[in-house]
Amino acid sequence: MKLLEVHILQTVAPSNLNRDDTGSPKDALFGGFRRARISSQAQKRAVRVAFREKLFGEFSDPELAIRTQKLVNERLVPHLMERGFSKEDAEVLSLNTLQLLKKGEGAFFKKDKPQETTYLLFVAHREIEALVDYIAKNSAHLLGEPNKTTQKKLRDELTKLLDGGKAVDLALFGRMLADRPELGVDAAAQVAHALSTHKVDREFDFYTAVDDLNPKEETGAGMMGDVEFYSATLYRYAVVDLDKLVENLQGDKELALKGALAFLEAFALTLPSGKQNSFAAHNPPLFVAFRAGEGMPRNLATAFEAPLRPEEDQPLSRLSAQALLKEWAKFDRVYGPLKPEWKGALDLTEAQGDGVPRLEDLKALKEKAREAVRALLGV
Repeated sequence: MKLLEVHILQTVAPSNLNRDDTGSPKDALFGGFRRARISSQAQKRAVRVAFREKLFGEFSDPELAIRTQKLVNERLVPHLMERGFSKEDAEVLSLNTLQLLKKGEGAFFKKDKPQETTYLLFVAHREIEALVDYIAKNSAHLLGEPNKTTQKKLRDELTKLLDGGKAVDLALFGRMLADRPELGVDAAAQVAHALSTHKVDREFDFYTAVDDLNPKEETGAGMMGDVEFYSATLYRYAVVDLDKLVENLQGDKELALKGALAFLEAFALTLPSGKQNSFAAHNPPLFVAFRAGEGMPRNLATAFEAPLRPEEDQPLSRLSAQALLKEWAKFDRVYGPLKPEWKGALDLTEAQGDGVPRLEDLKALKEKAREAVRALLGV
């Protein structure tokens, strides 16, 4: 496996970046102790949003995808109306087309909102353009009731259109369609749940809000409540299967190079945005390392199976980096390094530990990673 790994240590101030269904910050048991946690899904969405907002990679719209239940009204109908179809016909054509994707039991569209799908569709912008062309070409059949032979032909043609559309975010994070598994895309990137390197206890912020229009004699709060939070040093890990990324991008190695490097930077510099207006926990990583080459991936969370404890004059971030480097060296000694292997780290913790070259800044890290991915992909 040709891979690019990212290992990050990030200390976040009091925050609630990723909540569960009760509003509490997510956590998990690891090594027998409660840890702070940020889900892999939340981290991946932060990267996708950063791509969409053109913060990293500078991808054009045709190089990206959109995940939505509103494909009919927000994308297909407007494009079909630009082609001269009435709104009513455009809606019928769009619904009939997407209905061809349905195979199993259960509803494909919501009962209360019949123009929205029951689940999110992750669709490349190029796939949407192809869908519009397909609908326009086959509009006569799609507006009527095609026989079984024509319906099969329509379904087969539609299936060929949904090929991933060379969208970088779709290639990285994959797509699953429950009704049509053959249209799924296996993700090239795997993202671990972030875990704190130490045990955590949730804390509560009790707040009150005063009504600005209260008369002076009324001194009580207009409302009150509490919000849970914690602060933590998090270990974050992700790996990109470079061969799978090239495959998902239909052999475009230059786009795969661009996507892998953008993922490295975006994953390092983004976090979920939960409760940031209340906490403003905008804390960049203190340690970012990459490992690239051919071999098996290694999640180094076992460095923190025994939770770290604060030491006098030793910040948890530095202790975490030292534990991580020790685990890295141990695995290299027992299982061997990647062959070939490139690696480097941006370290603001001043941790003690050998084996991973320290680089001066993020630019140097990106250039070293670019050298590695270029060599692995042969571009």
